[in-house]
Amino acid sequence: MKSPIGIFDSGYGGLTVLKSIREKLPNYDYIYLGDNARAPYGTRSFEVVYQYTLEAVKYLFSLDCQLIVLACNTASAKALRTIQQNDLPNLFPERRVLGVLRPTTEEIGNYSKSDYVGVLGTSGTVRSNSYVIEIEKFFPSVKVTQQSCPMWVPLVENNSFLEKGGQYFIEKYIDEILTKQPAIDTLILACTHYPLLKESILKYVPSGVKVVDQGSLVAEKLNDYLQRHSTLETKLSKNNDLTILTTEKAEKFDQHLNLFYNNLVKSSTVSLH
Repeated sequence: MKSPIGIFDSGYGGLTVLKSIREKLPNYDYIYLGDNARAPYGTRSFEVVYQYTLEAVKYLFSLDCQLIVLACNTASAKALRTIQQNDLPNLFPERRVLGVLRPTTEEIGNYSKSDYVGVLGTSGTVRSNSYVIEIEKFFPSVKVTQQSCPMWVPLVENNSFLEKGGQYFIEKYIDEILTKQPAIDTLILACTHYPLLKESILKYVPSGVKVVDQGSLVAEKLNDYLQRHSTLETKLSKNNDLTILTTEKAEKFDQHLNLFYNNLVKSSTVSLH
């Protein structure tokens, strides 16, 4: 029986994390689920994000996923803890749900020499203060400045970030965070959509500032997690299989999917209700 690793995101952004995880752990089976029909999550309330995320988690569990990675910062910030503490013990005690926030905050202080770190995220992630709280646990001396970038996810979802208006908003948010705190030497792309903008972001960032996306960090930590949890790891199937699901029309989703898989992979449309 197949027991894939589930990767969930509100839209396309989690494909960046899926790519890094599959590069690091190529043998496993994976199911990717993008809730594009209800994206973006960044502007939604805690209650709605929790509800949507739990629906996705239950759906992936129904497809025999033993382990799910929430490749979405908003879901990781607003829903993960409640799901881990309240839902899994009662409904799915043997299964696990992980996020992208912890793997990033555990490491980010090692990237900064100035001890000033910037967080670029959705308004939901920024409002949750999750990065500020978590980084302080691991690196008490690091000062964190946050910047919400509400236009960035729509720019990715609509594939319009290379247009003049798109570039304007990329430069605008970079300028705003560096004006708030010029000592920043490390910027976290705290949304899995943002690596798709990385080339453009680097154009507007001073040369001494590192721009850190989460894919490789999450992949590294997942590898470590599986090594430490052998009972769970042995349940996972390893056929190098990939299934892509979306709540949006498959043809629309595949336009973005082609950026990663060159027409070699197609998605299927599902309903979470």
